[in-house]
Amino acid sequence: MTLTLGTTDLKVRLRLAEGWFTVCDLSTLLPGRGVAALLPDGRQAAVFADRAGRLYAIDNRDPFTGAAVLSRGLTGTHQGRPFVASPLLKQRFDLESGRCLDDETVRVTAYEAEAA
Repeated sequence: MTLTLGTTDLKVRLRLAEGWFTVCDLSTLLPGRGVAALLPDGRQAAVFADRAGRLYAIDNRDPFTGAAVLSRGLTGTHQGRPFVASPLLKQRFDLESGRCLDDETVRVTAYEAEAA
């Protein structure tokens, strides 16, 4: 199902160990731009929607710098996989798996996201 982001009252939820957690209204997300969401344990998630209405969420903390900035990164695709590039040192993180595309030894947490 493809969603029209600006015309719905759906909420974006992330699956955490404790269950589903609501992070924002779907209408908050603009394709290609991220938002930072505070999680119950104090960590942050970077939440994204693409132009097809698919939702992604990864840890917002850049593991190379320690700064909570991935939600501010540029999105794109590499070999058909969606990614976000850190705005600081430009490392790219796969939005589905959290794997760093530029250093195979590094990854961030990826969360299952849904609109409900």
